Amino acid sequence: MYNGHTDPVEHVSHFNQRMAVHSKNETLMCKVFPSSLGPMMMRWFDGLGAGSIDSFKELNWAFGSRFITCSKVPRPLNAWLSMSMREGETLKTDLDRYWEMFNEIDWDFDNVAIRTFKVGLPAEHDLRKSLIKKPVRSMHQLMDRIDEYKWVEEH
Repeated sequence: MYNGHTDPVEHVSHFNQRMAVHSKNETLMCKVFPSSLGPMMMRWFDGLGAGSIDSFKELNWAFGSRFITCSKVPRPLNAWLSMSMREGETLKTDLDRYWEMFNEIDWDFDNVAIRTFKVGLPAEHDLRKSLIKKPVRSMHQLMDRIDEYKWVEEH
């Protein structure tokens, strides 16, 4: 049951998993979805205008838009990497915070690998300057940029 206090994206994901066998039947998905809502959320659903929703995708969008303030925002990896034990904190408390943060991390390993590679280059290196001026967004882009600079260096 969605209670209005948890992540709506997670709720829809769980609902979709429960309804996986019927996922192609949009009408059924729309009719069953309200059964996953708590009393307050049913008021929202009942307030939707007749004929205002034409597909489960639209219902999903309307639901997510209405309860967006409950969405969990994944934490960046650097938030986890910069954690340290607080003064006077017990090991148990520190570990509880550590693992809670670990589970909330948005795992963007490409970003970490790109940053690590860039920081490892000498500050005056042309490739590093290029990566600062025009950042890459994926490992594929990084490898292409590296290949360009290797080719220039080899010729």
